[in-house]
Amino acid sequence: MPLLELTYPKGALTSEARTGLVTKLTEILMHWESVPDTPFFRAATWVQLHERPDWAVNQGGQRAEQPLYLLSATVPEGALSQRRKAGMITDATAAIREADGGDPDPYRIWVHIHEIPDGNWGAGGQPIMFAELRAAAAQARADRNGSITTD
Repeated sequence: MPLLELTYPKGALTSEARTGLVTKLTEILMHWESVPDTPFFRAATWVQLHERPDWAVNQGGQRAEQPLYLLSATVPEGALSQRRKAGMITDATAAIREADGGDPDPYRIWVHIHEIPDGNWGAGGQPIMFAELRAAAAQARADRNGSITTD
């Protein structure tokens, strides 16, 4: 049940770039969380875009000369190992750079990963437990492959 929030200045991305980036970021997070690409897990992966007026994105005490991007990824605690976090950061940064036009400066893109402790994520009026999500992913993989798989 991950949530990605991308904050950037207005006009930094075309509508086509935004649409493609939302799809790509969804795929990247699902890959690194190692969840099966099913309707359930796709629907549970949210991407929210926060476009800010250009005057509201500042660097060094003044308006930034080039667009700055902040991708905040909120995931259940334990969903991403350190290796998976590093892979997600690398891939998400590349996807944002591509959507921005491929600027060579990756330091204009920050990725923050926030982990929510087990039992502190709620949906449908109830707490969501990571063990339940992990079991649902394993069952979806088993249903797809005809056998049980483990991570």
